[in-house]
Amino acid sequence: MKAKHSLPEPSDEAKQHSTQLSHKIQRSLRRHPHMTFPQFMEMALYTPGLGYYASGLPKIGDQGDFITAPEISPIFSRCIAHQVQQVLQQLDTPNILEFGAGQGTMAKDILLELQTLQQPVEHYFIIELSADLRARQQANLEQALPPEWFAKVVWLDRLPEQPISAMVVANEVLDAMPFERLRIEPEQALRGYVTFNESTQQFEWDYQKITDKPLQKFANQLIEHIGEVSDLGYETEINLNIQPWLQSVSDSLTQGAILLIDYGYTRHEYYQPARVMGTLRCHYQHRAHSNPFFYPGLQDITAHVDFTAVAEAAYDSGLKVAGFTTQAHFLMATGLLEMSSDADAPITEQIRIAQQLKTLTLPNEMGETFKVMALSKQLDVKLMGFKMRDLRHQL
Repeated sequence: MKAKHSLPEPSDEAKQHSTQLSHKIQRSLRRHPHMTFPQFMEMALYTPGLGYYASGLPKIGDQGDFITAPEISPIFSRCIAHQVQQVLQQLDTPNILEFGAGQGTMAKDILLELQTLQQPVEHYFIIELSADLRARQQANLEQALPPEWFAKVVWLDRLPEQPISAMVVANEVLDAMPFERLRIEPEQALRGYVTFNESTQQFEWDYQKITDKPLQKFANQLIEHIGEVSDLGYETEINLNIQPWLQSVSDSLTQGAILLIDYGYTRHEYYQPARVMGTLRCHYQHRAHSNPFFYPGLQDITAHVDFTAVAEAAYDSGLKVAGFTTQAHFLMATGLLEMSSDADAPITEQIRIAQQLKTLTLPNEMGETFKVMALSKQLDVKLMGFKMRDLRHQL
């Protein structure tokens, strides 16, 4: 998405919604003046009823702020289903677990494709924190699925208490996890905190010296990697939530695989000396910009994923990295071209599908920016999605 110089003005109702959340964040700041950016992001995105993901405001599609691959074409999820099937065939109990299922589109298309493939499924678990999105998912899936397949869908608030065998799918989950914001200057490394300016009535950055040992260690490594920093500084992000999250997912699995689809880079690509502004991006009404304090609760806040960090966290959590590739190569390896070729379809339909495939696979669209990583536990099978091009050696 391309950023514009000015963002659309929210409606009065939306402004009131944002004001309620802003007041809640301000009260928290008065109790705890040193609010880290992850704490701010957690409140901005996940405060019950008010946070971006926890409210009833539209998020995905034309009326929302962004569009995801499952909404672009059902072929995306059908390809995912073929990889899911290969894993399910290796499991004692063929479960699927999806994090953050959006409007339920990917779950619907995966289950319909598995039905066509005659692949048994025990349960399709969905972990969804947003009550609004859960209601939309339930309505959409009940309408689209045969009753016996809808009965397989189970909504959870957290990971299952008893470990299960499952294929875990997380599409654009890692990018929305709260992350740290760092600023490297010629003589010091700083951590991003959030403060509230009473004069301007706006939230602002408040950079302070790093005292946290893991962050300081990362900052030292980063300084060594990027070399000399100009007086303008170097800003970037680090997601410290990936390791505990992966550990909890690993602990919940007796056997299975985890499929992560997200935009990101290897560490070498991510922390390039030239990437002085980092990758923090906010999405509001299909505009991308870099101000996380614009009307809290009305916009998405994300950062690209460091897939090298994901691989390291996976190893520490008892998981194996079973594959890493671009979205384009993954989709082609799981049947994209075969699914999209229908010579009998009307020419207008063929053109529409061709445009969808371009969006999903071209390098200047989603094809290379989005990566797919598979992690496995007690699973010995070469995954089909990475047979065309496996980039694990670049991690």
